[in-house]
Amino acid sequence: MRIITANLNGIRSAASKGFFDWLATQNADMVCVQELKAQMTDMRREMLQPDGFYGYFHYAEKKGYSGVGIYAKKQPDAVIEGLGIADIDAEGRYIEAQFGNLSIISLYLPSGSSSAERQQVKFSFLERFYPRLAELKNCGREVILCGDWNIAHKEVDLKNWKSNQKNSGFLPEERAWMSKVQDELGFVDVHRALCPDATGDAYTWWSNRGQAWANNVGWRIDYQIATPGIAARARAASVYKDTRFSDHAPLIIDYEPWQ
Repeated sequence: MRIITANLNGIRSAASKGFFDWLATQNADMVCVQELKAQMTDMRREMLQPDGFYGYFHYAEKKGYSGVGIYAKKQPDAVIEGLGIADIDAEGRYIEAQFGNLSIISLYLPSGSSSAERQQVKFSFLERFYPRLAELKNCGREVILCGDWNIAHKEVDLKNWKSNQKNSGFLPEERAWMSKVQDELGFVDVHRALCPDATGDAYTWWSNRGQAWANNVGWRIDYQIATPGIAARARAASVYKDTRFSDHAPLIIDYEPWQ
């Protein structure tokens, strides 16, 4: 079972750069996408339902902003759009597809880098999302949360960690929250579990400023975070960098087949 997660930084832009042509070659079972920056009326057929996939989306109310989606080879038993929290759902940050006793979630956490106000929005999201994560962990289902978490968890997860300790995405409070998700709730960072020593080859995002991409001055902020049962079935992980579809790179993880 191959699962891909990719922040597209605009689905129309990614499509123009060949994302869907590439996707057709990947033999993926499920694909989670974030930052659609589109509404339903903006979506072409290849975006709504690429060949061989069913598509499901949670759009932001604000035009050209946020939004998440899931592409699946099989139709899910149920789809849950949003968290039931009005201000979070208005930004299109959560969609869950259920297949038997497995849930696949496409998730896009807020960024706090643009202003102190947005950082407070991010902190509020983390506080209110944690109980939902606890419910997911204890729901009796296997769960994989795919997406852009906008947090580099540990020093190994970004190039210039010393100079970023006071910057959004690597703040002590954000990193401590990620630790709680794993240490207290028991979720597994699947990529890190498979590749414990990975550094630069694990980065998934590069600033558009300077020569970040050329010099691989990156951050690992895109994850597949899973319950232990399904995490134990992961067999291989990679970050696709041969073609740039956005300022993020797709994270690909292969799992043993799930019933």
